[in-house]
Amino acid sequence: MLEPLPTLRQPQRPATTLARGLPADAALDWLAAGWRDLRAAPRPSLVYGAFLVLVSYAVLGGLWATGLLHLALPAISGFLIVGPFLAIGLYEQSRRREMGESATLAQMILARPASGAQLAYAGLLLGLLVLFWLRAADLLYALFFGMAPYPGGGDALVNVLTTGSGWGLLVVGTVVGGLFAAFAFALSLFSVPMLMVERRDALTAMGLSFAMTTHNLAPCLAWGAIIAAGMGLAAATGLLALVVVFPVLGHGTWHAWRAIGGAAP
Repeated sequence: MLEPLPTLRQPQRPATTLARGLPADAALDWLAAGWRDLRAAPRPSLVYGAFLVLVSYAVLGGLWATGLLHLALPAISGFLIVGPFLAIGLYEQSRRREMGESATLAQMILARPASGAQLAYAGLLLGLLVLFWLRAADLLYALFFGMAPYPGGGDALVNVLTTGSGWGLLVVGTVVGGLFAAFAFALSLFSVPMLMVERRDALTAMGLSFAMTTHNLAPCLAWGAIIAAGMGLAAATGLLALVVVFPVLGHGTWHAWRAIGGAAP
């Protein structure tokens, strides 16, 4: 007699330990926690934010001096890519506060990550992403306006806002920039705090960060929207609001990592 065919079963996928089931409004809790950390030790965090504003002005000044001011907007959006790396000192302040301690400005600047040089490697990779995005933005401008000499910042802005090619550049640039930002956001959101407190290599940390983000999409998207709104506010005030916005977002990102990554301080 013929043997009966074996019963087919759906493959059993192991349960993930990365999904926390947090609602989207958990991002508001992270924002509130970031504000509390800022209020607990305002001076070093605000000085940290002010220094970042000065660095941002120096970058914009360098673009203006080299005739690349048309890359200012991509450079500001690229700030979102390297932002988690620049917030290392803020993570250190929040970490120490969880332990009942406080960090001076010097301790924030000289924070020593558990992963050692792997954190610098992650920063290098994020920096390369920014350079890649700036080159892509330059190519997009040439694609819509040709290889004519760059007309200058003011004329380029007029071209972008008052011509069909300019509007096309805005639409395509927003889509391409959004893809860059989403990918980089997922890679960097949790990897930098992770490397601060855990001994991991940079690539593993970035891969885990991507997985954590995709498995907790609702609160991470909400947090990304809060970051984008904060950056919009900073841009509207000539980056001056970044003095307060960046420390709040930096401290809040640490609490996002603690809520999803679950690492011990």
